[in-house]
Amino acid sequence: MREPDPQLLQFLSPYDQRVRELALAVRQMLLEEAPSAIETICDAYNAVALGYSFTGRLKDGFCHVAVYTGYVNLGFNRGADLPDPRNVLEGTGKAVRHIRLEPQDDFTKPWLRRYVRMAIAQVGGPIAPDLEGSSIVKAVYKKKRRPKPRS
Repeated sequence: MREPDPQLLQFLSPYDQRVRELALAVRQMLLEEAPSAIETICDAYNAVALGYSFTGRLKDGFCHVAVYTGYVNLGFNRGADLPDPRNVLEGTGKAVRHIRLEPQDDFTKPWLRRYVRMAIAQVGGPIAPDLEGSSIVKAVYKKKRRPKPRS
């Protein structure tokens, strides 16, 4: 198991515990399916975003996690091209689709991992052994619009 980068834990600290736990559980599931993936962490204006690729480049990403105030999106960078037999992918853009996960959802269903595996297959799997399994903090935005830390 790859431990979360300490900065990621700091970025998630303002969120409700259930949302933090869900985000970290989704992250862990992604890393179980793609243990050599490079994790890119962005602390953005209205969400904490985690991108996953095998090259460290955003354009090569296969999945991402976006953490919002009350839910987490598991996104697929080429989701518009993924088969969706369960009709669970949301979004209307040209490429990206996501599955919205609420803290009370049981995201451990096997079909969710199948979507992740299909997304990995779209990019051809691991290809950058020199960066394998690393975490990169790309951006920390000073201005934020997120929940205030709980006292």
